[in-house]
Amino acid sequence: MVREPAAAGMFYPADAAILRQTVAQLLKSPEASIEAGPVKALIAPHAGYVYSGPVAGPAYAQLAAQAGTIRRVILLGPAHRAPVRGLALPEAESFATPLGEVPIDRDAIRALADMPQVVVSGAAHAQEHSLEVQLPFLQSVLRDFTLVPLAVGDATAKEVADVLEVLWGGPETLIVISSDLSHYLPYAAARQADQETVERILGYRLLDSFEQACGALPINGLLLAANRHRLAPKLVSLCNSGDTAGDRRRVVGYAAIEFMESQDSHDD
Repeated sequence: MVREPAAAGMFYPADAAILRQTVAQLLKSPEASIEAGPVKALIAPHAGYVYSGPVAGPAYAQLAAQAGTIRRVILLGPAHRAPVRGLALPEAESFATPLGEVPIDRDAIRALADMPQVVVSGAAHAQEHSLEVQLPFLQSVLRDFTLVPLAVGDATAKEVADVLEVLWGGPETLIVISSDLSHYLPYAAARQADQETVERILGYRLLDSFEQACGALPINGLLLAANRHRLAPKLVSLCNSGDTAGDRRRVVGYAAIEFMESQDSHDD
């Protein structure tokens, strides 16, 4: 069973050729550069590409050097469309975009089978855009990879972190957290609020409100796990819809943050 695209034609182009060209342009951002350490995890926004694509592009461009290594992506985002207790896996066996299908990692699904906070919900994924909009970037940068898509609903940071720990793996596994920042504040207020949120994330301080980030729950889980593994966080890009394609009276904030492996990461 294939989970068909729900956001194509709204959040990103539905035509494969146009989508491929759009993503290629976003990946060429001047902010994109290859860092010294491998990227183990990243936070990327999930609005329409015209709004948040200039922030997401540089984050995904960081992965170019690891394209031959990464074989599995653990993708977590907030459940916007259906109520979920815990973290929801899909019923589907693959996720489709105009660029093709990405298979679900069945071994990973089996590894999560005994975790009480992990459920299966086709409804949670059917119309969920937060996960889908990340896929064309991943399909454009990586080679063959499998996917573990998790729509995060009512879950504690520890419940999320425990799932990430089971799936952590090695350099073949990338973790992507899909989240926007503040919503619908005036431009200046959003800039201040989002800067404070980013500083909390970079300092491994858990978020305490969905007003800081709609993906606060998966972000907090990542912070617990990444801190334990001593990853090094770094801000790649930060702006809001008033900087890209929107009205500055009511903006949405976007950040791209990468978490890199350090020498200490391998001392456990």
